[in-house]
Amino acid sequence: METLKRTILVVDDDKSILRTFTRILQKSGYEIDTAETGKEAMEKTETRNYDLALVDIRLPDMDGTDLLAKLKKPLQHTVKIMITGFPSLETGVKALDEGADAYLVKPVKPQELLILLEEKLKNREDPPEISY
Repeated sequence: METLKRTILVVDDDKSILRTFTRILQKSGYEIDTAETGKEAMEKTETRNYDLALVDIRLPDMDGTDLLAKLKKPLQHTVKIMITGFPSLETGVKALDEGADAYLVKPVKPQELLILLEEKLKNREDPPEISY
């Protein structure tokens, strides 16, 4: 029985980062979709569900945290990881407020990225027990 590949949406306007992340993640068995703008990411989430989204904070058409806010509903079951080359406490807090599960600073080491993805995806699969 074939296991379904986990799907990841990578949103970044830097083509070299998109290529690098796609190569690293595909080698690890993930199915990758990419978007270079917030608008493109929103269109892709209308027709497809993703297990995880890697979102750059600085996009050409909107802020990555604004994109997270707009995608709250379509990505409610998706692990969301913000990535930035310009870290600040303000953007970190805003990203977490908008539902980000993690905040990474560029340059991202491939091994660190893969470990974080696995950890976040595993946590999503093991939901906490709900008591009434």
